[in-house]
Amino acid sequence: MKKTNKIIYSIIFICIMSCDSYIDIVPDNVATFDLVFNNRANAKKFFYTLYGYLPHFSDVNSNIGLVGGDEVWTHQTWDGMRLSIGEQSKANPIYNLWGNGGRLEPHVALRDCNIFLNRISDVRDMTEDEKTRWIAEVKFLKAYYHFYLLKMYGPIPIIDENIEVSEDVISVRIERDGVDEVVDYIVSVLDEAIENLPPRITLEGEELGRATKPIAAMLKAKVLAFSASPLVNGNSVYSSWTNNSGTPYINQTYNANKWTLAADACREAIDLAHEAGNNLYKFSTAYNLSEETITKMNLRGAITDRWNNEIIWGQANPTTNTIQNNSFARIDDEFSGSSSGQVNSYYSIPLHMAEIFYSKNGVPIEEDSSYDYSSRFDLKTGDEANKFYVKQGYETIGLHLDRESRFYASLAGDGILSYDVNNEADDTSLFVVDAKNGGMAGYLNERQFNQTGYWPKKLVHYKSAIGNNSFTAENYSWPVYRLADLYLLYAECLNEVSGPAAEVFQYVDDVRERSGLEGVQASWTASSNNPTKPSTKEGLREIIHQERSIELAFEGHRFWDLRRWFKAHVLLNSTSMRGWSYEKATAETFYNQVEYGVTEFSIRDYFWPIAEDDILANPNLDQAFGW
Repeated sequence: MKKTNKIIYSIIFICIMSCDSYIDIVPDNVATFDLVFNNRANAKKFFYTLYGYLPHFSDVNSNIGLVGGDEVWTHQTWDGMRLSIGEQSKANPIYNLWGNGGRLEPHVALRDCNIFLNRISDVRDMTEDEKTRWIAEVKFLKAYYHFYLLKMYGPIPIIDENIEVSEDVISVRIERDGVDEVVDYIVSVLDEAIENLPPRITLEGEELGRATKPIAAMLKAKVLAFSASPLVNGNSVYSSWTNNSGTPYINQTYNANKWTLAADACREAIDLAHEAGNNLYKFSTAYNLSEETITKMNLRGAITDRWNNEIIWGQANPTTNTIQNNSFARIDDEFSGSSSGQVNSYYSIPLHMAEIFYSKNGVPIEEDSSYDYSSRFDLKTGDEANKFYVKQGYETIGLHLDRESRFYASLAGDGILSYDVNNEADDTSLFVVDAKNGGMAGYLNERQFNQTGYWPKKLVHYKSAIGNNSFTAENYSWPVYRLADLYLLYAECLNEVSGPAAEVFQYVDDVRERSGLEGVQASWTASSNNPTKPSTKEGLREIIHQERSIELAFEGHRFWDLRRWFKAHVLLNSTSMRGWSYEKATAETFYNQVEYGVTEFSIRDYFWPIAEDDILANPNLDQAFGW
């Protein structure tokens, strides 16, 4: 039976979208809602505001996953950067989405979703089929907003209904619900939504970005994978974090069946995605390009080719102009110095992320028996074998040579070539990134520069370009969910269920094949100094985790993956954010490692603290573990 928590709301409703508290009364101005739900036109406006509460996934101030972990470093003082260096606090929480954070306010979204579901039947000039679809979409949004809060705060109150103003004050003092209860609730709402959502969007000009069966099914898969993961599946660290009756919020008994449920959900989502026409993106062009360039563009295009078939759920607003501006390495030497000032280049990728990508043989560089790992930072010169990746004759380092195509598709760095709209028809004379001081991509001024010497090229459309004091971004739909993510998630869940098996390798290998790599077993047998690694559940788990970090790099997924895997306190604790000496002008001086900062992460950082004021207002509301 579906669990219902009645949540009382503590302010008066003003103009539909204002709120001052996590706990809020159902507004008493019924006449306002009589107007809203009097006809389809007004109800539609309200309906679209429910989508408007979604995070702006391509915005660093809205999507904490972009810069809140260890994938990106910047000299800007964004909230995500403050979080990554351990400045979270309960006095004034960073990314406070529990109380009046003034940002996304998912609690307001949930209130409005409940209002919509309670009143949509009042609209007279709508067909029942349309009402059914809208209801399913709003249920999807309710599930998403609950999951968004769950990932940040762990156990949360389930917001299934709003309480009337007349309810007594005792009802205000709500408690957290256990993680398993919240997961069960989200899954039940998604099951209801999936049944009545469309299989695909047909009116693309009007409706792209709205919920479909594959989107809701992939959300369900992610919820169940989260539930099965070590963070909340039998984690004894949280044994003392209990409700008022002494029951732990996080179940203390590991449940292997959760991985089976997650795998089944992934399989359902894959089937629905395939039926809707989703497939792994392959770059197509009318020009005669090398296989190397096309392979690089397979991954880059999967991100930046607007509404391509790999995207299961995309978001077109806000635009990607800002994130491209921050990720762009200046490459066209026709425009030099101050004429390139419209590009900020803030997004700096730390050295450890450049090292996480495989060698050209498809295995980690520290495992590749033929890769000169100990000399990877020594000066080398671009050669014939790497001519479509690194400029021939350019003095760079060994780390930039003989790497997999996703390294070159994902990163811009010193000596690395970039396929660009200005040389779209011919990839034999590509632009080169000169990251040293005085180089085209190098230090511009104290505000507009890249600290580490690496940019996330995969986030930049190849037709975006600088001009005379201008930057023109070719905007794209941000890939919130894409098929490669789902394939790797399915492989992860299957491996946890039964260990290495043909179907596990199939879905990892499909993603690798798109990037020109051999399958996992073939690559490890031929090139790794640990050839039996894929033959055990533990070894294959490590491989799949690294595949996710490579394939989904800089898209905001690693931030959450490290948390659900319960690895963040190990990998992000005192992690050095290293890069090259951006102030230096020669290869000998530029290629000296500099530490630009350190990430800090402790056990308490897995879940956001609730502001002290909110805790004082409700003595039944427990503070997050460790805070």
